[in-house]
Amino acid sequence: MTHRLSPAQVQFYREQGYLLFGEPVFAPRMFAELKEHIESRFAAWTEALGKPLDVIDWPHFVDPKLNEWLLADEVLDLVEPLVGPDIALFACSFLTKLPLAARAAPWHEDASYWTELADRIEGCTLWLAIDHSVVENGCMRVIPGSHQERNRLHGPVDDRSRMLLDRQVDPGTFDELDAVDCILEPNTCSLHDAYTIHGSRDHTGTTRRCGFQMRYVPTTVKALNGHRMYLARGRDHAGNDYGDPTKVNERRLENNPQKQMMARISEELG
Repeated sequence: MTHRLSPAQVQFYREQGYLLFGEPVFAPRMFAELKEHIESRFAAWTEALGKPLDVIDWPHFVDPKLNEWLLADEVLDLVEPLVGPDIALFACSFLTKLPLAARAAPWHEDASYWTELADRIEGCTLWLAIDHSVVENGCMRVIPGSHQERNRLHGPVDDRSRMLLDRQVDPGTFDELDAVDCILEPNTCSLHDAYTIHGSRDHTGTTRRCGFQMRYVPTTVKALNGHRMYLARGRDHAGNDYGDPTKVNERRLENNPQKQMMARISEELG
C-alpha cells in the first residue's frame, strides 16, 4: 500500500504525539460528497430531536455509509505508517461547536475513555476538519510529547455543563503553556496518539467548527464486552469478532430509541 506520510512526518509523530497534515485528505468531489452526506444527517437528526447534537458517538453504527470514508485508502494510507499494516476501525464521532452554544473539551487522554479496549492500548485518531478549525471557534489543542507518559489519572471537571467530557487530566501534571493550536482548513486533518493530552477552548467566533474523529488501532488490540470493530486493512492478531461495515450495528440500537431513530432516518435518506 502507498503511505502518504514522509519519514520525517512519521518521526515527528513518534516524538511529539501528534501531526498536522495540511494536504487534502480526500479528492474534492469525495470530500464534497462526505460533507453533503453529513449535513443531511445533521439536519434530519436535529429536526427529529428538536435540538442540535454537539457530540455524536459511533455514528457509523447507525449510518454505515460513513464507512465508505472511514475505510477509504485515502485515510488508511495516513494511518498505516503510524499503527502498522493490520488496522481495525475502533470508533468515530462528530464534534460540532456552534456559535454561542459550544462547550469546551477538558484536557484529557483518549485512551482513558476507551473502556471497550483491553489495557496497553495503541491507537491513532485522525481528526478530519469538516469546517475551518481556528482559535476563535475552539480548535483542538495538543500538548507535544505528552504521549510518552501513559494512563494519567483523570478527575471530574469543575463544571460539567460547560464541558464536552466529564473527566480531565490533573492540570498539575503538565504545562498548558506548551499547548499547540491545531489550525486546519476543511478536508485537512490532524493525527494524534491515544495518550496525547489534548483539549479545546470555548467557541468565541461566529462560525461552526465540525470535526470528524476517526479512530484506529492495530489488530493486536483486543476489543472487550462485545464491542464491534471493523477490519480496515490486513489481518487480525487478537481474536476479535469484526462486524460487517455495510450494515447497521443492531446491538448498539438495543434499548436505545435515539439510536434507532437515527438509524431509521439514515436509511430513509439513503
